[in-house]
Amino acid sequence: MRSVFRAIVGSTALSLLQIAAVLGDVGAQAQDYPARPITLVVSTAPGGGNDVMARVIGDHMSRTLGQQIVVENRPGAGGTTATRQIAKSAPDGYTLGLGNTGTLAQGPAFYANAGYDPVKDFAPIGLVANAPICVVVHPTVAAHSIKELIALAKKQPGQLTYGSGGAGTPNHLTGAMFANITGVSIVHVPFRGSGPAVAALVGGHVSMMFSSLPPVIGNIKSGLARPLAMTSAKRSAVLPELPTVAEQGFPGFEAAQRYGLIAPAGTPPAIIAKLSAALREALTSDAVKMRIATEGAEPIPGTPEDYARDIDSEARKWAEVVRQAGVAVK
Repeated sequence: MRSVFRAIVGSTALSLLQIAAVLGDVGAQAQDYPARPITLVVSTAPGGGNDVMARVIGDHMSRTLGQQIVVENRPGAGGTTATRQIAKSAPDGYTLGLGNTGTLAQGPAFYANAGYDPVKDFAPIGLVANAPICVVVHPTVAAHSIKELIALAKKQPGQLTYGSGGAGTPNHLTGAMFANITGVSIVHVPFRGSGPAVAALVGGHVSMMFSSLPPVIGNIKSGLARPLAMTSAKRSAVLPELPTVAEQGFPGFEAAQRYGLIAPAGTPPAIIAKLSAALREALTSDAVKMRIATEGAEPIPGTPEDYARDIDSEARKWAEVVRQAGVAVK
């Protein structure tokens, strides 16, 4: 009996030593992190809201962490291609991603084979910002309100077009939700990123967009695009005179683009904590807050747990929107 007891104690002690060794390695790894540049993958083309947010926080976090954060744009398949690559990257803190509502909520609902689970395959680092979505038209479109836009669309079914950064993106699915709720027929025209879609809007190649404010706010202020409404729950501080879709006859209508920082699942908690602290520091910087506000968005610093809850909530919401609109790709 004593020999059995000694064997059990010895085995337990060995296991505890092994666990301690592993924890020690992880702690040392986090202490030395980062030892080389970090890649921040953006799943859209340069020029859109995702790209702007990544570069704003990347610049500040680079100084805090003592290593450069290199932004790498990988557009395609509504952002799901790059997001899938992030999920499969080594969980060592050297490949991060700028998550957003499109890639972590709408894409997995839109594409049956997105190739990743937004809840299980990522380690949330923290929310970055919330960018309300604006219904914006080319100046030649004869509508100055949501009511007039709906009347025009019903008078000319299938003739109004709306651009997006790709199928399954917030630009696309907010438009699909709008068409489903208002009963209008508008034609979706996908582009390889929000930047090219905005260029098409300004050039008059598409009639309208459902865009986050960062990529269109400059064109709105210069008169190259006309805003009709915000799709957010409340008015934007950047355009306080512009009513929401809900205020114009569709209570409960809400869509916004949320940005956040993610890492592959399995990234050591100590590294996540270090990145989260650097992100929160960036978002409390007056310069970063001013830059984000200038782009029409609102900083929303928080914990990894806050972002995890947000991802889960948004994934559930947009799965239902996609189901109701009947636009999922099998």
